Amino acid sequence: MSKQQILVVDDEEAICDVICFNLEIEGYEVEVAYSAEEALSKDIASMNLIILDVMMGPMSGFTLARKLKEDPATASIPIIFCTAKDTENDTVAGFTIGADDYIRKPFSVREMVARVKAVLRRSLPAPAATPNHSVVEFENLVLDLDSKECTIDGTSVSLTKKEFELLTLLLTNRGQIFSRDELLQRVWSSDVVVVDRTVDVFVTRLRKKIGDYGHHIVTRHGYGYGFAG
Repeated sequence: MSKQQILVVDDEEAICDVICFNLEIEGYEVEVAYSAEEALSKDIASMNLIILDVMMGPMSGFTLARKLKEDPATASIPIIFCTAKDTENDTVAGFTIGADDYIRKPFSVREMVARVKAVLRRSLPAPAATPNHSVVEFENLVLDLDSKECTIDGTSVSLTKKEFELLTLLLTNRGQIFSRDELLQRVWSSDVVVVDRTVDVFVTRLRKKIGDYGHHIVTRHGYGYGFAG
């Protein structure tokens, strides 16, 4: 089996050296870019994970992440932001762009390796479909639980893993309202630190992606979210 490839993008050489050394010990193949611009010159589409610093210039990590998420060839690659920017707004901004995790500097090597393993584990492709084909439908909104694909009117909708899991939970429990805490427990794994506002960000993004069906994801103020219909 070929090694999983990780791209580390950080303008601090010492940090890159530490991350590379410890990930290579774990059996990963690691490439380094010391700027967002240098990262764009690499074969990013071949990467299994990107560890991305935020405060770089002239292009920031957030800007690079947006570019990658807008490109179909790189949109599904998991991103871990690794940065000294540690306010709640910064964290929410990272998740809004589509980050899979957020590590604050200074970090412990053990924590960093554990988070890398967790993100890569969650991003593994789904096993081949079995004869018991599972589909959840609402009108022309269809979730294929085997292929992990969302379609509307037969057209594929690009959802991240967490967006797909969130929509699946809401759609398979139509009429039920879930609190933010319930959604965090059922959609986000316990080894990822997230805040309540993360749920709001994902719901807003999901509503936009599913277009006319977005209004079926309802907000019950003081209670949480559900799928009505």
